[in-house]
Amino acid sequence: MASTTEETTITSFDNHDVVEQQHYAYAMELATLSAMPMTLQTAFELGVFEILSKAGNGAELSSTEITANITTTNPEASLMIDRMLRLLASHAIMGCSLASDEDGNVKRLYSLTSVSKYYVRNEDGVSLDPLLTLLQDKVLLHTWSELKNAVIEGGGTTFTRAYGGIHAFEYLGKDSRFNQVFNIAMMNHSTMPIKKILKVYKGFAKIKQLVDVGGGLGITLQLITSMYPYIKGINYDLPHVIRDAPPYPGVEHVGGDMFEKIPNGDAVFMKVETLYFVS
Repeated sequence: MASTTEETTITSFDNHDVVEQQHYAYAMELATLSAMPMTLQTAFELGVFEILSKAGNGAELSSTEITANITTTNPEASLMIDRMLRLLASHAIMGCSLASDEDGNVKRLYSLTSVSKYYVRNEDGVSLDPLLTLLQDKVLLHTWSELKNAVIEGGGTTFTRAYGGIHAFEYLGKDSRFNQVFNIAMMNHSTMPIKKILKVYKGFAKIKQLVDVGGGLGITLQLITSMYPYIKGINYDLPHVIRDAPPYPGVEHVGGDMFEKIPNGDAVFMKVETLYFVS
């Protein structure tokens, strides 16, 4: 029979070993973390979230049932999708439960969670999917390869280093495909938080003229002026951005450069995305 001292030593060793295993597992998770956003993006492109949403509230579908709604010629597609969704479930992005079929075979059933619902178009027709698409776009992914050089050598951002000194907003004017990806992402991303802000923030009530600097397609001003129709909104952005902006009542689209001049107004509105891309 082991002594109390021996038992304490063994227990301490076991606890230390468990902690070390947890640290190792987390280090491994970080090393392979890039697989998660790529898998999430692929699930969006395959329409997995919309398939589950259309199946009804609280629906649980197997990878076979999900694959049946996807056009594919790959006989291994169901297995591949199952592995993808298992990864997303491990990050609580998908719900996962086990069930047995008529033959007693166990299968996994997947469902939407309170997290993945944000990747399904809401009542306003927007979601976080376009933002995910933007951040996973090859144009932005390429800039990460310059992070170390930007730290060591300086001389610009990762974007300007990756694209020969061209600033992000200048690049948008040269790449129509990426410009569209960016505009759609900002429109979707702006709608969701702005609608929440307008429910609690009343600071726009006394404003007569509001300028949105870097307002993109003008969706933010459209939401604000729809609640406060007496406000004149000026959507100020680069010419290549506002040329795609749709007309909104009470909103004037003005092209220009914020570093040269900003239109007058009772208040100037600037979102964090604008500050990020000009920094």
